[in-house]
Parts: sequence; structure tokens; C-alpha cells
Amino acid sequence: MKSSSKKVSSGSRAGLRVAVLGATGYAGVELLRILIRHPRVRLTAITSRQYAGKRVSDIYPSLAGQCDLVLGEIRLDQIASQADLVFAALPHETSMEVVAGLVERGKRVIDLSADFRLHDPKTYLRWYRAHKAPHFLREAVYGLTEIHRKEIGRARLVANPGCYPTGAVLGLAPLFAERMVKGTVVIDAKSGVTGAGRSNSVDLSFSEVNENFKAYNVGVHRHTPEIEQELSHIAKKPIEVFFAPHLVPMNRGILSTMYIELKKSVGDERLSKLYRDFYRAEPFIRLLPPGSFPQTKEVRGSNDCAIGFRYDSRVKRLVVITAIDNLVKGAAGQAVQNMNLMYGWPEAEGLTGTALIP
Repeated sequence: MKSSSKKVSSGSRAGLRVAVLGATGYAGVELLRILIRHPRVRLTAITSRQYAGKRVSDIYPSLAGQCDLVLGEIRLDQIASQADLVFAALPHETSMEVVAGLVERGKRVIDLSADFRLHDPKTYLRWYRAHKAPHFLREAVYGLTEIHRKEIGRARLVANPGCYPTGAVLGLAPLFAERMVKGTVVIDAKSGVTGAGRSNSVDLSFSEVNENFKAYNVGVHRHTPEIEQELSHIAKKPIEVFFAPHLVPMNRGILSTMYIELKKSVGDERLSKLYRDFYRAEPFIRLLPPGSFPQTKEVRGSNDCAIGFRYDSRVKRLVVITAIDNLVKGAAGQAVQNMNLMYGWPEAEGLTGTALIP
């Protein structure tokens, strides 16, 4: 991101009035980091249940002089009067009532939780619990910008995708669009610790995570129906996948390795052309040459999704590997990309910049 000297201490400067709910979680503070540099917005309200009454710069000193707003409680009428657009970075299953209340008050909302990603309330019930605002599930637009760009531009409620589904769906979409896939795809994904949020869980403590590498929720992870929903939309038929997530001892990043059986053998040239044509002019898709594979460090801090592949003709299997920063393209960056689309602004505004090195 380009540096900026703007200080956000009040709603004094012109621009779209924006609120961030849950501003002290990892996705929330990443939103602040991006938004304070965005030339068309001004932060007017931020909330935190845990730190209400404190300045956000006291919780995150890195924001001192850039954003010194006081964190408040979530009061819907007050937030609706202060903001035109609300980013809800709240926990799953607690966001739905807040988001529904804001939409009913005429606000546009980008929800970073899973509460409005699944269109079918029965599917949501199976993987989460009974939905308290099911009438909004069909209206909510799934905010994977490369797939749903037109719908996002008209939406008043955008369901920002999960981090794992972002990397998986972007890696697989061209293949399912051309109906080239045979059988069940295996998605083997590894995430940094921030993917689990800013939690006090023992499983996420330093001594548990450091020098460790583990699989979890294999075949039963809640992002599975989200991936299947979007791939089914792209393929225009029901799709099932096998999803195996892993936790790795790093802060940021997701590396997703997809193992795919194709209906017939294809060469590198055709596969390269397929991906180039599908993602033509996409500002945040970075395609690698055949046989080259992305690394998480190459996208850290950026809104990029890097994609590489190799087809093994000996075993007739294609491997597609994607890398994203789970807090940027997998959360806050994609949310800002959606905001840009919703207001007809340049899609990459506020999101340009190279990855952080090292």
C-alpha cells in the first residue's frame, strides 16, 4: 500500500462515510490499515465489544497518528446515522442480526463473516445453526469479485468470501467453467494462524503452534459448502469437493494445492490460454508460467492471488496451486475491492502495492 500522512481522528474530511464493526480483530484492523489510505472514504465509526471506550491507537500503536478514533459499542441507530457503508467484521453466527438491522435501516453492508455466504438456509443450518435473517440469504451477493462483479455493483448486502474458498475457487473456476473436471477435486490447503482470528484458544497459543504442522476439520470444515456452492454456480451443476485444511506456524498466508482429474489430456499451452482468457484484465490475479508455483511470501500484504499449475501426463492429473494473504485477498482487501465496485470506483483503488519483503 502507498504511504499516506492522513490522520483519521474525526469525520471532518469529505468522502464516503464508513464504519467498521469489530475493528480490533485481525480482519478489522487490516480494514483500518487499508481504509485510512483510501482516497475516497472517511472512517466515521469503529466498534469493539472488548475495548469500547478506548482509542484504537491505544490497542494498536501502529495506528497512532493515522487513526485515533474511539471504539464504541454496536448501537444500530447510531451507526446508521454515522455511516453510508458498514463493514461488519464480527464473529460467525453473531453478525446476522446486526447486518440485517443495518440493511433494514437503508445501509449498504459488506459482511466479512460466514452468515450470508450460503444461499440455502437449510445448508446454513447443517453447517452452522438456524439462521435468524433467512430472508436476506437470497439477496446477499457472494463477494468473489472475479466471479460476481456485475451483481456486486448493484448490491446492498455483500457476503465477503472466506479465505479458504477464495484461494480454492479462484484456482479451480476456469476448469469448472469449461467442464473439464472429472470426479472429485481434492483441496489441500494450509493457512497461517491469523486465519482463526484473534482468539485466546489454547490451540492457537505459541507453544502449540510453533514447530508444529497439523490438519484439522478434514472433510467437515465449514468452508466446504461455500466452495461447493460457488463451483456449482460456475459449472452449472452440483459439485462436491474433498477439503482438507491445515494450520502452519506462520502469521499470514494460505497455500491451496488442488488435485484434479481431467476428462482428457491437455497441454500446457491450452491450460495457460484457458486461465489467461478467464482472468483477462483482472487486476489481482497473477498467473505463473507452467511448472512455476506461488509462495505465500510473494503475496503477503497484497490483494493478489497467485496461481500456478502442472499437468502430469503420466498419471493424468493436474495440480493447481494458489497463494493469497488470508487477511487481504482473503478478507479485508477483497472487502475493499467490493466496496470499490459497489460505488463505481476504480477496482484497485486503495489496494495497489507490492507484497511485503521479506
